[in-house]
Amino acid sequence: MNKEHATREENYSQWYNDIVIKADLAENSAVRGCMVIKPYGYAIWEKMQASLDKMFKDTGHVNAYFPLFIPKSFLSKEAAHIEGFAKECAVITHYRLKNDPNGKGVIVDPDAKLEEELIVRPTSETIIWSTYKGWIQSYRDLPLLINQWANVVRWEMRTRLFLRTAEFLWQEGHTAHATSQEAIEETERMLEVYADFAENFMAIPVIKGVKTANERFAGAIDTYCIEALMQDGKALQAGTSHFLGQNFAKAFDVKFTSKEGKLDHVWATSWGVSTRLIGALIMTHSDDKGLVLPPKLAPFQVVIVPIYRSDDEYQRVCDAGRAIKKDLERFGVSVKLDDRDTQKPGFKFAEHEFRGVPVRIAIGPRDLENGTVEVARRDTLEKEVLQITDLPTKIVHLLEHIQENLYTRALDFRTEKTHTADSWEEFTALLDGPGGFIHAHWDGTSETENKIKEMTKATIRCIPLGNKLEDGKCILTGNPSIQRVIFARSY
Repeated sequence: MNKEHATREENYSQWYNDIVIKADLAENSAVRGCMVIKPYGYAIWEKMQASLDKMFKDTGHVNAYFPLFIPKSFLSKEAAHIEGFAKECAVITHYRLKNDPNGKGVIVDPDAKLEEELIVRPTSETIIWSTYKGWIQSYRDLPLLINQWANVVRWEMRTRLFLRTAEFLWQEGHTAHATSQEAIEETERMLEVYADFAENFMAIPVIKGVKTANERFAGAIDTYCIEALMQDGKALQAGTSHFLGQNFAKAFDVKFTSKEGKLDHVWATSWGVSTRLIGALIMTHSDDKGLVLPPKLAPFQVVIVPIYRSDDEYQRVCDAGRAIKKDLERFGVSVKLDDRDTQKPGFKFAEHEFRGVPVRIAIGPRDLENGTVEVARRDTLEKEVLQITDLPTKIVHLLEHIQENLYTRALDFRTEKTHTADSWEEFTALLDGPGGFIHAHWDGTSETENKIKEMTKATIRCIPLGNKLEDGKCILTGNPSIQRVIFARSY
């Protein structure tokens, strides 16, 4: 990356923003705190969407769509839920504008006040459970396994492209079950789906765990999560799956008749991931030369750049590029032939490198004579000359290797940045030094958790699933502890 872009060491926050803007992923919009996702960024989201959607359908889920607007009275039915979201809600009070009689544009028409104010959905549990009341009467209607792809609004005061915006895109699953056990199994199943996607598509190693009472979703009995580690040593929550118990079913009186003829409230889950995953992708893999994308989620996996000096050479190398593109596409590889004659090859090399295209193929007149091409990989910046005849097989294997290498590299980084602290001094030194995940004892109280957060800005990211129990002393209070939990500063 040239000096017009920040490096990670100089200014990590600016480095991230530079990549988002200059790789053409997104930009700030005219609406405060909202972003415009540009075509290249949206193509990454579409790849994520398609992969996740298949995984959801493979586990028995179907898609539906519910209203953007939620009657304010719905939120008040689940006390913990509204308390968790109240400060982030955008409220609609009127439904019409009119011309200002003083000639100053338009004003809200005071006569167009809504009978009941509407909330722009921060999440959809309430509107969905009010709907489920009409859909569920018997055990025969269960399980109900529904997902929706949607936008939500949470009126964040401090925003950052992809990581935290007032409006973002996501999916939210909402399921209903006959028993507590079935709902818990669903919650855990979807956590596994998220972990599978993060590791095998995003090439990001994650820790699966359960949130503490302080950190769990508003209205949930338990929140399961996957936690990832970014290159600046901060954690990022990459997905959550919630066991809601019967809280929302009771709030909206959703009951079913069991096989035994007994009337009972159903058991619920909800789970979601958002466009925040694009931020995770950037911060996990990218370098000082720009964006680095795992092949499975790159808008195109290979770019072919023709090298030429004359119109005749241009035509011949472009024809050869089109033939290579066709051959690669037969093997399921997504390819872009960059045959623009308005930019020089050097400009194209730099542009595609900055935008993180996994593999670049350069082909010129001499390559045509030799039956070869130059192949460059984005993850290591290594180049090699390959024969055109066996190129598709070699490229397929190379893409697989790049995908594996990115995961291994991220895993090695996480291992290096995972520490154990046995005292407060160790704990704070690690936080202020290398950062990363810190395994430390905690006495299990919300008071201690809050105090640690106030003093250090570090939170308990999760209690890992299958966590090993061990006696110890809380790093802050010295009180007895039965296990270590994972602390980190986070996004």
